[in-house]
Amino acid sequence: MKRILMNLKIAVRSLLSFKVRSALAILGVFLGTFSLIVVSNLSGSLAKKTQMEIDKLGKDMLIVRSGVVFRFGRGTRFVGQQANLSYGDVRAIQQGVSQVKAVSPSNSSTLPVRYGGTVLDGVLITGSTPNFTQVRDLTLQEGTFFTERDNKTQSATAVLGDTVAKKLFGEKSPLGKYILVQRFACQVIGVIEKQGSDLSEIDQDSQVYLPLNTYLRRVVNQTYMNTIFVQCENRQALDQAKFEIENILRRRHHIQPGDRDDFTVIDLKDVNELQNQAMDTITTLGRVSALISFLIGGLGILSIMTLIVSERKMEIGIRRAVGSRKRDVGETDTVGDLPRVAHLLARLAPEPDSEHHLEIEFLAPDHLEHV
Repeated sequence: MKRILMNLKIAVRSLLSFKVRSALAILGVFLGTFSLIVVSNLSGSLAKKTQMEIDKLGKDMLIVRSGVVFRFGRGTRFVGQQANLSYGDVRAIQQGVSQVKAVSPSNSSTLPVRYGGTVLDGVLITGSTPNFTQVRDLTLQEGTFFTERDNKTQSATAVLGDTVAKKLFGEKSPLGKYILVQRFACQVIGVIEKQGSDLSEIDQDSQVYLPLNTYLRRVVNQTYMNTIFVQCENRQALDQAKFEIENILRRRHHIQPGDRDDFTVIDLKDVNELQNQAMDTITTLGRVSALISFLIGGLGILSIMTLIVSERKMEIGIRRAVGSRKRDVGETDTVGDLPRVAHLLARLAPEPDSEHHLEIEFLAPDHLEHV
């Protein structure tokens, strides 16, 4: 224990003797440790955020979009859309794809929404089926979602996103109130809990949900839809289900081999892998910066140790010349004992008029490695 305390004392004195180098070495080690901690926490946070965004679209989900999907920049952009998915396609997927848990078709477009004197432009109006909340894992804040009967009878009912409800009604309950979607009046029957944005950067809270048949026949006057959400039994079934969906739709849309599909099947697992690749790049860069910081700190400490060894060579040579043992040299206090060594040499030195001379053999620094 005494030897450990003595070594610590020597180390502290040595560090204080080279303040600038010690400060740079400590700073390098600190920055390296700090970078490593920050990168580790950042990677974990990004992974959780990505998983949360994927869960907002639903679990074990395949998304069939009409038209060709292009990705550029952060998120996914749907370009070249054409509403060419039909109820026949939905039934074919339900009956022909194995391990499918639920299928929910939908269509959407941006339209103005008005209540009283408040007008909201560019609100995403989504026509969907009653099982949309189960497939997309949505929770109602208040009220109810529309039923199968509402969809069949094309009832004028609507469910609002959290942001739309607050902008139109403030803190008041919107249930039972009538809003205008473009020029179509519908009654509010529910409000969806706050969701935030999904992977495609669409604000889930700035939406109004209508029954699909109501939206197609009474709002946009269409018979086709642009999205089909397919929920599989488990994650392992996604690849096989995607393959079967593509074959069914190519056959139904009369797409010849070699021709481009007029639809896109999006696997959220692929989107997750792209996000993971980006996070791996960030993690690697952070670890490299941490390694460089550690290297700088290590070089600083190495330079200090080298200087200490250089100073110790002369001291060890003096001590061995006057008869010190190896154990005595190892237990010496580098800084504190130097004055005592000088005093001992002065006492051993002969008087100027003495006929005797004391010969002291100093060990050269090059030979001290064997001491």
